[in-house]
Amino acid sequence: MRILIIVFLLTMASLSAAFAQQIPGNKETVEIGLSTDTIAITSGFRGTDLTVFGAFDNADPLIQRQGRYDIVVILQGPERNFVVRRKDRFFGVWVNSESVTFQHIPASYSLASTRSLQDIAVPKTFAQLALGVNNIFYEPMPDGFGSSASLREFTTELPRLKLKQNLYSQRPGDVQFLSSTLFRATLSLPANVPVGKHVARAFLFRNGEFLRESSTSLNIVKAGLEYRIYKAAHENSLLYGLFAVFLAVFTGWMGRLMFRKD
Repeated sequence: MRILIIVFLLTMASLSAAFAQQIPGNKETVEIGLSTDTIAITSGFRGTDLTVFGAFDNADPLIQRQGRYDIVVILQGPERNFVVRRKDRFFGVWVNSESVTFQHIPASYSLASTRSLQDIAVPKTFAQLALGVNNIFYEPMPDGFGSSASLREFTTELPRLKLKQNLYSQRPGDVQFLSSTLFRATLSLPANVPVGKHVARAFLFRNGEFLRESSTSLNIVKAGLEYRIYKAAHENSLLYGLFAVFLAVFTGWMGRLMFRKD
């Protein structure tokens, strides 16, 4: 599969280069493809790496020789709501106190780049592109926080929690050029990666200036017995609930028969 993708990208690059020679002043472009478009999660899934192949065309030969082109690739999971809670100690017991609910937050976020972000462009550029864990727009629910200071505290805590859960990651140096125009990125998918539609995006930079963006999608789905149970629970919730109650009662009754002391 990877060989076919590389052959396709090489063909695409050669055609684009020939077309660029016919149209003076054509600017750089970038395209990407994934090693697979679907990942099935079973009970034995322990995480994996996803390979993203890409090519960019119409490169300036002088800038290319100087190594001043950079690529940043991200894989962003489906948007979900996420609650951040603060624990305080009352009478010697830790309990949840204040909380803030953030909406439309990427459930997972994996980034790879040719170099460290601070070596590619100025922080303002990444902030404008919302590129990087610390530049994602963390939107709170309206009236879901006590004060601006409290919101800043929870906003800072959210990416830290995601990084701790391995749902967010940044891997500088994991984008490598295979040739002058072809590159490969390796993105990390943790064992707890959420199911749903994920979006892969590649950003092309030249001398710290953002030029182009390309994107494609990846589907992560459940498979096996776990998927059938998950599907039944959502499509036939009433029957699933009744069966769960019956199974609990039956298990308790069987346990009483097996371990009774007569």
